Amino acid sequence: MLSNIDLVREFVRCSIRKQDVLLANPALQAETVYKSNQITAKTEGVIATFPLTNTAPEFSIKATSSHWDVMNEALANYSYMLTGEIDSRGYYQYQYCQLPQGYQMHCTKSVFLWRAWWKYRKYALKIGIPLELLIRRRNSWYPIKDLIISDGLLYIKTLGTEIAVHSDDLVIWLNKIDLSNQNSLLLQS
Repeated sequence: MLSNIDLVREFVRCSIRKQDVLLANPALQAETVYKSNQITAKTEGVIATFPLTNTAPEFSIKATSSHWDVMNEALANYSYMLTGEIDSRGYYQYQYCQLPQGYQMHCTKSVFLWRAWWKYRKYALKIGIPLELLIRRRNSWYPIKDLIISDGLLYIKTLGTEIAVHSDDLVIWLNKIDLSNQNSLLLQS
């Protein structure tokens, strides 16, 4: 039986390829209805849609769904990014975004960026521009130079500005993929 994350990944994969989908597990059902792929949660109704006829592929994800984190993770793995505020129906829109080579995208609450910062902060102390973590701002990627928490806000310092966000605010960020670890894992298998 498919886990929720496996079902969502297959839904995203089929949708991107503009293929019909028919999958189910005890919690979720993915199917093609009226030229649109959709996921229905047994307790929440429709939580995700992807019109198969649109020329600009865009996913709509219900903002209040208990499965939002799983959907968000699967879409980030395929380079689909949150592109704005919640619409009038209560859905976030996700569109494809070309990523810089060698990076992995995340769309998380800012507190997860703070956690990742502790792993990468040693690079920020080196001379030069730190490229291990990048944040999305005004349709561009900016290197993160420093993160500071004060008065319940996370202050993100980039090369040109400082961004203040609450711990529950969503941020889109990239981390550099460690290719040396991936290559050594491939050699071991």
